[in-house]
Amino acid sequence: MNFPKPLDKAPSWVPASGHALRHAGVHFDAVRVSGVLAEDVAYRLMTYTDFQAGPIVRELTGRRYMYFLVPPGTAGAYRWPPGEARTLTRGSGSAAYVGVPAFEGLTWPLDWRSRPTAAMPFVEPDLLHLHVTEACAEHAAGARGA
Repeated sequence: MNFPKPLDKAPSWVPASGHALRHAGVHFDAVRVSGVLAEDVAYRLMTYTDFQAGPIVRELTGRRYMYFLVPPGTAGAYRWPPGEARTLTRGSGSAAYVGVPAFEGLTWPLDWRSRPTAAMPFVEPDLLHLHVTEACAEHAAGARGA
């Protein structure tokens, strides 16, 4: 297994400590997915990319959202499954913010499922769209079969 090469320093949008809100659409767009579906999508991305998926922020409370951070201006170019994935970007008609944890220290209730790396500063949007779509279809089929 090839472990991701860490960054020499954190991107400017990653806080030095704790966590901070960042305006979606400035440094990145985000695709928000919740719960078991989010875990499934993250797992698929991580295994497909040999653990170099790019930045994925995980909420540890509530609906347990995951925010898949993609390059700014890219999330709106895809048709995401309605009700399962929400785009957070500047072009969505309203301001949206994403909590971003620091790389070290106390960041609860947020943490990194996957950090940005030199090779993957963002999640690849085509790959994310593929895995979200496939996971949604499989989860829906499983729910109908139950």
